[in-house]
Amino acid sequence: MVLEWPPWVWYFIAAALVSVLPHRARLAVLLLTPLLGAASISTPSLTGITLFDLTLIPWQVDGTSRLFLWLFNLAALLGAIYALHVRDPLQHTTALLYAGSAMGVVGAGDWLSLFVFWELMALSSAGLICATPTALQAGYRYLLIHVCSGFMMLVGALLQLQHTDSILLNEPGLDGLAGWLLFLAMGIKCAFPLIHNWVTDAYPASTPTAAVWLSVFTTKTAVYLLARSFPGTEALIYIGAVMAVLPLFYALLENDLRRVLCYSIISQLGFMVCGIGTGGALALDAVAAHACNDVIFKSLLFMAMGSVLYRTGRIQLSTLGGLHKGMPWTTGLCMIGAASISAVPLFNGFVSKSMLMSAVLEGGHHGAWLALLFASACTLLYIGIRIPYYVFYGRDCGIRVTDPPPNMLTAMALAALLCVLIGCFPALLYQWLPHGSRYAAYDFSHVLAQLQLLGGSALAFLCLHRYGLYPTAQRGINLDAEYLYRRLLPDLLRRVTTRLSVSLRQLQAAGEHSYGHGGRRARSALDSALHHLHNSSLAIWLVTGVLTGLLLLHYLSRPV
Repeated sequence: MVLEWPPWVWYFIAAALVSVLPHRARLAVLLLTPLLGAASISTPSLTGITLFDLTLIPWQVDGTSRLFLWLFNLAALLGAIYALHVRDPLQHTTALLYAGSAMGVVGAGDWLSLFVFWELMALSSAGLICATPTALQAGYRYLLIHVCSGFMMLVGALLQLQHTDSILLNEPGLDGLAGWLLFLAMGIKCAFPLIHNWVTDAYPASTPTAAVWLSVFTTKTAVYLLARSFPGTEALIYIGAVMAVLPLFYALLENDLRRVLCYSIISQLGFMVCGIGTGGALALDAVAAHACNDVIFKSLLFMAMGSVLYRTGRIQLSTLGGLHKGMPWTTGLCMIGAASISAVPLFNGFVSKSMLMSAVLEGGHHGAWLALLFASACTLLYIGIRIPYYVFYGRDCGIRVTDPPPNMLTAMALAALLCVLIGCFPALLYQWLPHGSRYAAYDFSHVLAQLQLLGGSALAFLCLHRYGLYPTAQRGINLDAEYLYRRLLPDLLRRVTTRLSVSLRQLQAAGEHSYGHGGRRARSALDSALHHLHNSSLAIWLVTGVLTGLLLLHYLSRPV
């Protein structure tokens, strides 16, 4: 009976336990929880729960959700192994709450249950970010953005209830306000263009271990929900194409290696979003397959860069180089991750990315296919070659360090093993796809086309590097769309308030000069009226509104 609890119950119980248990017992719970979660995936649906005359389904499993639940438990196990050396119970607690909430989102069968887990996921992930004292401001910005996403989802769900008299999950479409609100709520967590900066702002500010957890759950739950709620929505094809291409230009100029990986998260999400917009069994299966592979190779890359940060204290590209001498295992494992994300044949990225691009091409979306082809070629340039070469080879930075602790190497080795196994035997993944699509990844034309693409990209890197034309990483943090709310808007508001203050002082001086004693008496009466107004409900609402606005402005306009 105990194993018939939904997986998220195990994670919530474990989060409560690790907050009070001693270190060794905490580690045992951390490792045991993903195993119990995996064993309870097939728990029967929880139905018949009634709240305010609404029928709720807080847990149900089908082919699509089962695949993502297996994936999330695997990611939680890798993250737990990688974090065994961490002695901070706060990070372990929030990580388990975060993973459990993500599984609750995947298993939810109604909008209300989904909203509850959606907000728990936002709160726990923000707590995981804020576990780093220097990341508090990034964590606050992250939380504000994700609370907005939750608010949109709640309003959209209520509008759905008003129109359909049902709170159960459905495909709302984009015909009404409810559909658009739900679409934007998911789009925020999926890092749509112009609302993607919470990824590049918050993830690099977290600890090396926290970044591994963060890279998995939030964006993949959004992909899952978009695939369930908006399959075949044409707007997603264009959004996905932009997402796949636009981050590449910023990644090539970025100096912080974890921000480079964050831009790659957004780019790979673009492939998935484009597949969701294409619709059809092959495309949706390709999205699920690429989501699985992305979690594995992206976790491996974040673990590799986290190991570099853990050992050297540095993560800027311009300060690293020659680390292969002291970190040979990390070097080799990172190269496997780089080959996987670049879709090199015999690695897992190839068996899902080629499937996804074939689905887009068969759907007749040739422009989107060209955009994805360009993004795939550039991935080799800014990650596949750039990170292994400049971090582990290239110019020797003079740092002499060793490989990270055994638990970190073990987690990386397991992820690397999965990259190779799935790449060599794609049937291991294809048999779990929800729609049962058949695809031959190692068709001669697929392999030849990919090798030509990779060869051209490698040749371009060699030429650009040889003649000094390869883009140089820009030191500092490069703002893209977030410039609007972290620089432009605060500066504009500061100028407006300064000008308004000057105008009010001038008006006050003119009034006192013109009316003399009467003007001063009028001002005194106004001050007295405002003084007595503080007990009224109007004053309370005014002060609350002003303070809320100042709070938002404060956290959104903090220096980078």
